[in-house]
Order: sequence, then structure tokens, then C-alpha cells
Amino acid sequence: MESILFNIFALLAVVSALLVVVNPLSRNPVTSAMFLVTTMISISGLFVLLNAYFLAAVQILVYAGAVMVLFLFVIMLLDIQETARRKLRIVSLVMGFVAVGALFGVYKSSLDETYGKDDHGTPAEEVDGIAKSDGALGQGDNELVGSTQALGQGLFSNENGFILPFEIVSILLLVAMIGAILLSKKELR
Repeated sequence: MESILFNIFALLAVVSALLVVVNPLSRNPVTSAMFLVTTMISISGLFVLLNAYFLAAVQILVYAGAVMVLFLFVIMLLDIQETARRKLRIVSLVMGFVAVGALFGVYKSSLDETYGKDDHGTPAEEVDGIAKSDGALGQGDNELVGSTQALGQGLFSNENGFILPFEIVSILLLVAMIGAILLSKKELR
């Protein structure tokens, strides 16, 4: 049953993500945003299947909720008409596929350099004592594993080095918000 649900959620996520970009049903950007909401909800379903209930709730609240409200606000503030959208040209489509292929090649080569071509890490079942709350193998208690306290300590402690990426993401979101405001600002004449 779990594999059937996984296949349903994965297929729904991929199809709705494709419909965000290539939407034959409508040229309205609001429908693309709604397909993005469907993608986010199906990804949260995948998190539920992984028993990551907190991440599923955050996925729905933050991405499908707050971020999508921001996207819809910007779309409606820009007032994009259906006919004003740019036509898709073959050259743009080919360049997009080339760019995606290049990014996939870089990703694959970095994985091969990190793990080697044959060795892709040790499976979790073979590691004794993994997922202890203090991060050390074979020691510590399991009381905090999977709790929001352990997640917060893991993300915001200096030893894991996750503070800098959080700050970079916050600056990136600030720049995106300022850019959306500047793009939607109408020129005064």
C-alpha cells in the first residue's frame, strides 16, 4: 500500500510540476500557481510516507500557504494578461534543454567525485547506532530523535554549519521580494 501511495504522490508531483511550466490547459499564470500548490501538497504527502510529519506540516504551511500567497499577490499585482505572455520559441526550448542537461551533468559529476562511481555510501541499515540524537554513532539516547527540539538544535548549532545557508536564503528571499516590488511598480509619467 505504501509503494502505491508513493507512486501516486510522486507521479502527481512530477505531472503538476510540469504543468506549472508547460500548461496546455490555460495561459493564465494563476493556474500555473495552482499547479505549484498541487506539487507542494504532493511533496508533503511524500514526507508523510517517510514519517516526517513535521516537515509535511511545514511544507504545507510555509510553501503551499505563505509562499504561494506571496506568488499569487505578485502575479495579481503585475496584472499579467493572457495575451501579454511571451510566445515560446524553438530556440528558447532547445537552450532550456541544453541548460538542464548541463546542470544534470555537473550534478552527476559532483556525485561521482564525492562518492565514487560505484560506491554511493553505506546504507542506513548497515550502520549500527545511526540516528542518535547527539549525532555520535552508538551513543546517546533516542528520546530527541525526530523531535522539533532535535531538528532545531541540528539546524542552528554552530558545529553543523547550517547557520550561513539560512542567512543566505533569507537574503535571497529579501532580494526576490524587492525585485518583485520593483518589477510591479508602474512608471509614473
